Amino acid sequence: MGLLARVRKEWFIIGIVLVISAAKLAPSVGVKGGPLRPEITITYVAVSTIFFNSGLSLRTEELASALMHVKLHLFVQTFTLVFFPVAIWLLLKVLALTAINEWLLKGLQTVGCMPPPVSSAVILTKAVGGNEAAAIFNSAFGSFLGIVVTPLLLLVFLGSSSSVPFSSIFSQLFMTVVVPLIVGQVCRRFLRDWLERRKPPFGSISSLVLLMIIYTTFCDTFSNPDIELDHLSLLLIVFIIFSIQITFMLLTFLLSTRASSGFSAADSVAIIFCATHKSLTLGIPMLKIVFEGYEHLSLISVPLLIYHPAQILLGSILVPTIKTWMNTAQKNLRSPLGWAGALQLKERFLFSRLLECVTVSAVETQERVCVPRGYSVNCPPTTRSSGTERACNSKPINARELRTLTLHTQIREMGVNNNMLYGCF
Repeated sequence: MGLLARVRKEWFIIGIVLVISAAKLAPSVGVKGGPLRPEITITYVAVSTIFFNSGLSLRTEELASALMHVKLHLFVQTFTLVFFPVAIWLLLKVLALTAINEWLLKGLQTVGCMPPPVSSAVILTKAVGGNEAAAIFNSAFGSFLGIVVTPLLLLVFLGSSSSVPFSSIFSQLFMTVVVPLIVGQVCRRFLRDWLERRKPPFGSISSLVLLMIIYTTFCDTFSNPDIELDHLSLLLIVFIIFSIQITFMLLTFLLSTRASSGFSAADSVAIIFCATHKSLTLGIPMLKIVFEGYEHLSLISVPLLIYHPAQILLGSILVPTIKTWMNTAQKNLRSPLGWAGALQLKERFLFSRLLECVTVSAVETQERVCVPRGYSVNCPPTTRSSGTERACNSKPINARELRTLTLHTQIREMGVNNNMLYGCF
């Protein structure tokens, strides 16, 4: 592969290096109040662009389907707003024995209490090709939920309380998330044919917006004078933050790909990013409100200022790896050989209401295995009826005959993931 081809393939990673370098060299350009005015261009324009882009690119059916995926939403919100802060609280019991600055540790706890971000998780999920609709819902819903839950969590874990301007934050989220998404969906209804024919580079557009967010975020980080204080504590905090992110990303990956989880590979991608990312956009204003009058507010804010660019940087670096894994998983799910391999498995199946169970001869053993309703087993689809379906599904079939399965109705495509029959979306 030539140099130019390599640059084209890895342009996003190269872009990350360039924007971080630019932020280090001239942080005043992208800092709040600077020439780029990120308090407007990022907070409103960039975030609105992301969700308008998503509304324009997503089919309405996909968004509607995402709303009904209650198990996924419950997993993400429970992980990020319950498990995350509790796990950090337990970790801080150990870290309190070290020489790390006390206020930096309190800042770590505030990170754990923050809601998911409204943009970065969506962009990274889209870049990988995961369940973008689920990422949009959980980012938006988590942000709205966090407005109420986060102050309560801070009160429980840090004993801090203050009145939060719910109406202003709700209105900002509504205008930058909900309205652009709806406008994008309305525009899609009139531009559907053109969009299907031309296939605009929605993913590249979102990636460019993410580079802009990375640049302004690092400008804020590098321009913060407190970053230069207590180098040992800061170095340890950076190490701890990256360790937390990697550990939680791995944990969400393992939990969401278990045999009994019920999530597809695309779902797992959305879960990994939505459940582990934390919002700087909502976090910093909320900290300024909740900790108003604290002389150590700047130190408390440092872990969140580090966590936000770290999550974007780490997520962006992992995009190619996660994308390769997801594509491989989905390819295996669609492969007839994947079906044959699934016949060797025990009875651990998902979407039981969409499945018919049959006795299958595979690997010289008789096993009960489930196949989707709507698939015919050695039966011509044109001759099928409910009676025929029952008769067909009661017949023993072997691995070779399973290749003849024919999709007859529009249901979730089935396949294999790790050690199970799995539902692909």
